[in-house]
Amino acid sequence: MKKIVTLGEIMLRLSPPGYERFLQANSFDINYGGAEANVAIALSNLGYETQFVTKVPDNAIGHAAINSLRKYGVHTENVIFGGNRLGLYYLEKGYSVRASNVIYDRADSAFANVKIDDFNFDKIFDKADLFLVTGISPAVSPNACKLTKKALEFSKERGLTIVIDVNYRAKMWSLEDANETMKDLLKYADIIIGFSPDILLEIKEDLSDDKHEKLLKRMVETYGVKTAVSTFRKSHSANRNSLYARLYDGKKLYTSKEYGFDIVDRVGGGDSFTSGLISGLLDGKDTQETLEFATATSVWKHTILGDANVLSKEEIEKLSNGGSTLVQR
Repeated sequence: MKKIVTLGEIMLRLSPPGYERFLQANSFDINYGGAEANVAIALSNLGYETQFVTKVPDNAIGHAAINSLRKYGVHTENVIFGGNRLGLYYLEKGYSVRASNVIYDRADSAFANVKIDDFNFDKIFDKADLFLVTGISPAVSPNACKLTKKALEFSKERGLTIVIDVNYRAKMWSLEDANETMKDLLKYADIIIGFSPDILLEIKEDLSDDKHEKLLKRMVETYGVKTAVSTFRKSHSANRNSLYARLYDGKKLYTSKEYGFDIVDRVGGGDSFTSGLISGLLDGKDTQETLEFATATSVWKHTILGDANVLSKEEIEKLSNGGSTLVQR
């Protein structure tokens, strides 16, 4: 069985019930999530051995966060307990013309204060095949950035396949700051998901279809990676989107089918795409089939409450191959 290691921050998510605004809420629904944790859960559900590495406070909230991973079979034996608090984020779900809104409260979290010496990399990466990290982790704090780079260096030295999802978050750092950091980290990747900050600085809101191949090709050439891939989303409303993906492997541009869908929960859609892409690669699917599987995985996630995708391969493949919304009896 292939072993995947992911590293990042898991947070407590607090959301007003239904589509209430923060100002209306008298209670919050609780979920736990974070980009790398979401990928670990999704891949565990797809049948892989996954390990999530982080630091959380040694209290009931920290242990509850880790238990939310364990119940899906994610290995957590290399999680470090310590620090002051678990990072939080608040999610107000949008509807129609009202966009969703996220407020972060993660300053001075346990993960923000990690130290490289906290972790035993030989143990963490023992018999690992693939390492996944996102651009969110280095944005958390200078310490988290150092840990991310050390893990990437260690993975590269041992010949692991390295996947980096750029996952730029404007509320965490500027494009200029992200560019300064990510241009150093992306050179370790074999596969890059999303566009690097230098390209995001260039394209802004103008990303026409005829530019996709040029920009993905530039990602491959600039960072010396095997594959560059990105999803492309059209937002018809906060709860109605369409999505497709494109992949460039150094030789050819591949395009997935486009899906239109209604949204139950937008968070984690990109993480689900990443998990689907990794699954297709590890299973030896051809490039087009891998891209279709990854896109269908992302689309499926939008119908599931919470941060993480909890689907089987069979369910995803049904959608990828045409799907049906009839009651399954």
